[in-house]
Amino acid sequence: MLKVLLIVAVIAFVVWTLVRISLKRLDGGSGGSQSRLIAPDDDPDFLRGLDRRKDVDDG
Repeated sequence: MLKVLLIVAVIAFVVWTLVRISLKRLDGGSGGSQSRLIAPDDDPDFLRGLDRRKDVDDG
C-alpha cells in the first residue's frame, strides 16, 4: 500500500513539474514579475478613458 502511495506522489510531482515548465515556456520565461499586455482592455490608457462622461452633443 505504501508503494502505491509513493508511486502516486512521484507521478503527481512529475506532472506538476512538467506543467510548470511548459507554462513558463508559453509565458516567454518572464518569471511572472512583469505583466504583458494581452488585450486593449489591459492597457491603462484605454481603461482611463472609460470612466469619463460622454458628451451628449455627439449625436
